[in-house]
Amino acid sequence: MSSSDIADLTGKLHAHVIRDIRVMLKALADDPVLDHVVEDKDSRGYTENYHLNRELTETLVTGYSVPLRLKVIRRLHELEDALVRPSFDIASLNDPKVLLALLTDNVRKVVSLEADNTELSHENTMLEQKVVADAPKVDFFNAVTVTHETYSVGEAAKLIGTGQKRLMDFLRQKRWVTLRKNEPMQAPIESGYLTAKLSTFEHPENGKTTVATARVTGKGLTKIRALWSARDADLLGGAL
Repeated sequence: MSSSDIADLTGKLHAHVIRDIRVMLKALADDPVLDHVVEDKDSRGYTENYHLNRELTETLVTGYSVPLRLKVIRRLHELEDALVRPSFDIASLNDPKVLLALLTDNVRKVVSLEADNTELSHENTMLEQKVVADAPKVDFFNAVTVTHETYSVGEAAKLIGTGQKRLMDFLRQKRWVTLRKNEPMQAPIESGYLTAKLSTFEHPENGKTTVATARVTGKGLTKIRALWSARDADLLGGAL
């Protein structure tokens, strides 16, 4: 019987049952009966459960109250009876109806297992196909998102397979950059998609002027590629 079973039956805290078991084991010292003790530990090395044979279980609960001791002993009897008693009456196998019922039940279980295996096989095939299909996307994602480098709009356009003007028009449409000056807007900056590269120059009329040029981050490049692919799909769907 496990220490957690004893705790459930007696209503004692599992930690207290473990403590009682340790006191008992220490008292028994090198007694050969301790060879039957099994201790389960978690990944940190802490005891999760002790498993005791009948003799040790009865020794442990000897110090408990009579009602608690009786609960544990009754449970021991139930466990022993379950081990020696067959799950069905062997004599009933002479009854054709019983044999037919057992056979039918086994066939049902086999069919169910085959159906589960077929479904799992189909899911595995679909996953393998998806892995192959997604491989270019994954390679692209790994290539750009792990770097701290930023890209100009022209460089980003080349990486996704389009022209700078088309991509800039697209970014204006998505409200990533301003309509007049193509400066990065606050929302994509806060999302980590764009950064602003500040440059200063002498304007013939306005004097010293600072402009913000949009630079695309690795995260932003991945997002742009996804948006651009969705745009191509929409255009293709419209053409069809």
